[in-house]
Amino acid sequence: MNIKFITYSMSLILGFMMVFSAPLEAAYAAQSATLKIGSSGPDVPDLQYRLKTIGYFNTDVTTYFGTTTLQSLKRFQKEYGLAADGVAGKRTWETLKKVSVNKTELDLLARIIYAEARGESYKGQVAVGAVVMNRLGSSSFPNSIKEVIEQPQAFTAVDDGQYKLTPNKLAYQAAQEAVKGYDPTNGALYYFNPETATSDWIWSRKQTTKIGRHIFAI
Repeated sequence: MNIKFITYSMSLILGFMMVFSAPLEAAYAAQSATLKIGSSGPDVPDLQYRLKTIGYFNTDVTTYFGTTTLQSLKRFQKEYGLAADGVAGKRTWETLKKVSVNKTELDLLARIIYAEARGESYKGQVAVGAVVMNRLGSSSFPNSIKEVIEQPQAFTAVDDGQYKLTPNKLAYQAAQEAVKGYDPTNGALYYFNPETATSDWIWSRKQTTKIGRHIFAI
């Protein structure tokens, strides 16, 4: 058989393997492992950190799934209507990721709060974080903190570059409050400054409250 043909064929095969393996690897990396008592590895601290951000895990984050993690997970599962079996499977992870954040996501939430509301009161800053969390929990918006925040034209501060600013301690505190469920907006999915808003659509939304310079709406 022609050597050039063999070489060309092998190149095509390798090319297809590279093209199709990258998405598969990305998809696999995005899936969290099923965890139970005795488990260890990188997904365990992610589980513990998420439980910690919403008040279920009150000790140091580790890489081992022990009895403390088990009881924390069972409490979470019970309160969110899941089978309280102490196993972090697909449904548990899906629910947990809708109501909690990992460390990277907390950083992103603090950044958008600081960028959008650093001149507002503490309550006003929590309110912006609550809107992000409300969007995360809504089927009308993307399924991750990063995608919610960076959705095209969703937040002015992302478009104008203020999102790149380093958040302060208060922004992180506001982010943590929002993740734990404090929502002074009464379930709002949107907010706007009435002095600068020009969109007829945003004015048509049902308003829930006004905090500082922002009107919140659903």
